[in-house]
Amino acid sequence: MTGRFLLLAAALAAALLFATIAGHDWASPARLASALAGAQDMESRLLLVWRIPRVLAAALVGALLGLGGAIFQGVFRNPLAEPYLLGASGGAAIGATIALLVPLGLPGGPALAALSFLGAWGATWLVLVVSGLHGRPDTAGLLLAGVAVAAMLGALRSFLMLALSDDTVNLQVVLSWTLGGIQTPDLAGLLLLAGLVAAGLLFAIRLAHGLDLLGLGDEQAFAFGLDPARFARRAVLVGAAVVAAAVAFGGLVAFIGLIAPHLARWWIGLRHRALMPASALIGAALVAVCDGIARAVLPPAEIPLGLVTALIGGPFFLLLLARRLRA
Repeated sequence: MTGRFLLLAAALAAALLFATIAGHDWASPARLASALAGAQDMESRLLLVWRIPRVLAAALVGALLGLGGAIFQGVFRNPLAEPYLLGASGGAAIGATIALLVPLGLPGGPALAALSFLGAWGATWLVLVVSGLHGRPDTAGLLLAGVAVAAMLGALRSFLMLALSDDTVNLQVVLSWTLGGIQTPDLAGLLLLAGLVAAGLLFAIRLAHGLDLLGLGDEQAFAFGLDPARFARRAVLVGAAVVAAAVAFGGLVAFIGLIAPHLARWWIGLRHRALMPASALIGAALVAVCDGIARAVLPPAEIPLGLVTALIGGPFFLLLLARRLRA
């Protein structure tokens, strides 16, 4: 198991290296080494001040999405559960839109975080209520409810943007979040994001044993001393918080929460104590690579990150759905 995690760490390091040298102007490994050694030319300073913090932020957002996907798939016992498809990402985006466009009289950062969390949590529970009234909905019911809720949230977000904005910078920020995109954070923002990832991983690992029991079925989980309904509420709360943090820093980035846990399950196994950190590592590598591709494919323009992940994740989701329907 240790060897497998070392390989995942090596894959993440390779992804970070690729993402750092990729872009409108590709940087050679030698140039990167020179920048890290303290070179003061303009290209080196741009690498240190702009590109490397953005790459690290992309990896941290990917780690949050991987964690969120692993939590949702575990608590719903459904391998097709994903924050974007279940409406959690859309709900967080609604909260972020309100925080940006409505003068609430609160500090921007705390308001953004709080409303993003409430939106993600409320949207997830709405999907559960619509699909099964807190029962265990089947795959088709869960996906249909998620698509319906996501569509309503998208329409509501568009209405808020039209009704509350006036071609200001705030509108551009909301639009960029809708398409997904990593902004280069300052040091304080990067440290905050790293702290959120660490906290999310800690809480996710504490859910691991309960998720393993939940996978045995409600009756078996109850026999082992777990209250399935109470545990599910707590797990959804943690998952919503993780997704809200990812949306606040990276916008709507689809399908990473679906792909990363599947790859981790294939590589590590089904036990959630190992699955959680593996999903975070894989999600970090995927988003870092996709962000590098978004910056490099059509210079000097930049493709929205959410478009890149959707082009990769859409076929992956269809393949999983087809296999599940044939089973």
